[in-house]
Amino acid sequence: MKSPLLSLPGAVPGEGPDEGVAAHYGDLFREQRALADGTGFVDLSHRGVVTVNGADRLSWLHLLITQHVSELPPGQATEALILSAHGHIEHALYLVDDGETTWAHVEPDSQGDLIAYLESMKFFYRVDIADRTDDYAVVHLPAGSITEAPEDTVVRETPHGRDLFLPRARLTDFAEASGPAIGVLAYEALRVEAHRPRVGLETDHRTIPHELGWIGSAVHLQKGCYRGQETVARVQNLGKPPRRLVFLHLDGSEVTLPSHGAPIRLASEGEEGRQLGFITSSARHHELGPIALALVKRNVPVDAELIADSTAAAQETVVEP
Repeated sequence: MKSPLLSLPGAVPGEGPDEGVAAHYGDLFREQRALADGTGFVDLSHRGVVTVNGADRLSWLHLLITQHVSELPPGQATEALILSAHGHIEHALYLVDDGETTWAHVEPDSQGDLIAYLESMKFFYRVDIADRTDDYAVVHLPAGSITEAPEDTVVRETPHGRDLFLPRARLTDFAEASGPAIGVLAYEALRVEAHRPRVGLETDHRTIPHELGWIGSAVHLQKGCYRGQETVARVQNLGKPPRRLVFLHLDGSEVTLPSHGAPIRLASEGEEGRQLGFITSSARHHELGPIALALVKRNVPVDAELIADSTAAAQETVVEP
């Protein structure tokens, strides 16, 4: 779905999972500083929007997702995962309930698979699941923003800012009243800085929540059964995850950033050494310079100097080994 805000002056289209919205509007670092200062907004209208109505919506969702939501108060934001039977991450849902409807935004183009799974689990529960992506656009206001949400807009408020479920027909008017528009590259740079994982980038087909630090924030350990819970409990109580998320400060003299999937090796072994992990996300930060998130094997020493492709990388611990 192509955003109408790509017609704004200076808009450069995003790529990969963020195709359809602007990567930036001509000045990446200015946009990052504005976002960090609590001004402007980010067009995330490419993300999927799913709603669940019905009297049983929260108790039913509670049985399917990793988060405790059976008594979720109206207006309280939370996030949750859907796992495979083996405990691997399939979806991340960014949720809020307005008292009548549960709203979630999800990764672009993933809502179809998510809804197919939810529909298969309805059984006799009084729930109605809908894809509202055509009708609603997600817009992000950063923490500290004084911009008021339009009347009757569903708002999901977190420590990182507010996500608005804005009627898509009002997106252009909102942009005119609430600028400046900020591209998704600035949003992603601050996400990487904050060590916040994203499905499809920090995950692959075998990622479990413990590897990314999602225990606690998206996985509630004191709730009833859900698909994949056995793996979560076993790793939590008896073992350690095979990999761990790390934050990397990259060599600033390199012209290009290592891309998603770039191999991680020990610097002491050079570019022909054993692969110990891979880059998941990389960004140029307005203060920190080039940074990245990576998944590495759990036994990689926390003080080891690494290389991503040929770029030197110093690591900070996100998930303890």
